[in-house]
Order: sequence, then C-alpha cells, then structure tokens
Amino acid sequence: MTPALVDVQGLVKHFPGERGLLGLGRPRAVVRAVDDVSFAIAPGQTLGLVGESGCGKSTVGRAILRLIEPDAGRVTIDGQDVVALGARPLRALRRRMQIVFQDPYGSLNPRMTVHQMLAEPLAIHRIARGAEAERRIAALLEEVGLDPSFARSYPHELSGGQRQRVGIARALSVEPHFLVLDEPVSALDVSVQAQVLNLLADLQQRRRLTYLFIAHDLAVVKHSPVRRAPASLHHIAPVRRARAGPQGPAAAHRVGGRRAVPRAPAARLPVQPALPAPQEGRALPHGAAGVARGRTGAARGLSLRGAAAVTRRAAMLRDPQLWVPVAVLIAGLLVLWWIR
Repeated sequence: MTPALVDVQGLVKHFPGERGLLGLGRPRAVVRAVDDVSFAIAPGQTLGLVGESGCGKSTVGRAILRLIEPDAGRVTIDGQDVVALGARPLRALRRRMQIVFQDPYGSLNPRMTVHQMLAEPLAIHRIARGAEAERRIAALLEEVGLDPSFARSYPHELSGGQRQRVGIARALSVEPHFLVLDEPVSALDVSVQAQVLNLLADLQQRRRLTYLFIAHDLAVVKHSPVRRAPASLHHIAPVRRARAGPQGPAAAHRVGGRRAVPRAPAARLPVQPALPAPQEGRALPHGAAGVARGRTGAARGLSLRGAAAVTRRAAMLRDPQLWVPVAVLIAGLLVLWWIR
C-alpha cells in the first residue's frame, strides 16, 4: 500500500466569538469551524472536499498549510509534522505545499506585474535568478496556457480565467508536490471553468501532483476521478469515491444537511464563445485600450479596487480595537464634565 503524502488526524480549529457593545459586552459563542477532521491522500491522487458555504472547508485547507494555526490535531506532509515545525523548516516545507485561492483577483497584488509575482517566490526560495528566472517564468506561463507576453500585464488587465491561470502558475513556480485548490473555479464563468479544470487535470498527470480539491458544487467533482469527502458543519463524512457516469435526481447526495442534486458535468471539449473573441491565453498588444478588453478591463479593475477599499473601511469601523478607546475617551470626558 502506498504511504500517504498528506495525513490529517483530529484537526481542530475554533474561532473566539465577538463581543457586543463595542467590545465591552459578553463574548458570543465560540465558532467551531473544524472539529476532529481526519483524512489521508496518497501521492498523485485527489481528494474532493465538498460541502455548503460556511461549513469549514476552506478553514481545513488553510489549517493544513498553517496559513491559520490549528488548535489541535496532527498534519503530516511528506513525512513531516507541519504543526510542530519551526519557522525555518516550515519555510522549506512550503516549497512542497501550495494553495490556489478562490478569488483570482483578490489573491494577486494589483501593484505587481505577472512577471514580478512569478519572480518573487523564485527569489524567496533561491530557486532561480536572472536569465534562469526569465526562462522559468516564460515556461510557467506557457504551461498554464498563457502567452509569455502576459508577464508585462497587471491583474486588472486580465480576465478572470487569465488571473486564475496566473495564480496556478505562481503556485507551481516552487515545484510543489501538494496543492490545496480552494474552490478554484467557483468565481469563473462556466465555459472558463471547464478550461481551468482541464488544465488542472493535465498538470496533475504531467507533474504527478496531489490535490485537495475544495468545492461546494458536486457537479465539479462528481465525474472526476477523485475521492469525495462530504463535509457538514465542522465534520467530514466517510470518504467515498466519486462514481463516473450520469445519475438521476434520485441519487442526489446530502452534503451539510442540504440536498445537492448533481448537474451534468462539463465535458472535456473546447468551449466556443457566443461572439468572436480572442482565446483565453492569447496575448493582446500591451497597453491597448480598445481591443477586446482594454478600457473595460481597466474600469472593472478600478471598480473592484474601489469596492475593496470600501469593504476595508467598513471592517475598520466594526473593529472593537478602534471603538473601545473612543468609548473610554468619551466616558472620561463625560465624567470630567459631570465633576465640573
């Protein structure tokens, strides 16, 4: 029997509840995001983690990679206990484990070009510099189906599918063995979803990668050669192998307490757009403003950045660390006014 590349035993992650009354009230109930999760993935295999939104799927993936610290449990990747590693050995292990995030725009730095984002991990892990780094970057872009000239582009100049391909290329740049795919196609159009799923399947065969595929849509994983682990709130049900072939509505699976009816799978066929348009990976003249995307892409990027800024400001206003000092200051001024 092949030993597991990834072995997770008894993983637990809880989040403390927020306090009401501007951070001065009683704490709310603890959020039990992950409770006693265990599974194993053999080298070159895929485990599909399926469940409704908010059931803790992404928390499992991030806790495995220690992007968030687990409260309890054991995570072994390539024979090393991830939870017990110090900073230096953990950095070395990060070359073997990477993640592809759900939001292809939010996961990319809007101030960096594609070239800079791909060169950064190569420099951090001392893999390549100079001409060798340039060669690797061009090869990575071609491997994910993008023209090397995209290296000069910024994220707002790319479509959603192109951004996700850049995210995949960045994850592959350090030559990992294990990838956490955190809903990598849920933010993409249906036609682009099929292209990205085909790309991930090709990369797995070519590089013999091991995937933890997180999804909330059974149609994405039902007809793939993956083991499926349905997740309810905090827990994972017994692992099953996804069966190929069509199934009727009577065969719908219950995931997270809700009935999820599988839809028809996306066939591995080239998807033709309704209107003539450049292919997903074809480069446009750098700086062109009126060809296929141009100003609309830039405007979309500006609107997304504006929305992100509004969201950050709203989060700051809800932060108890901001309001507690203000409340204390107001109370002190009221006391001084009353004394006078």
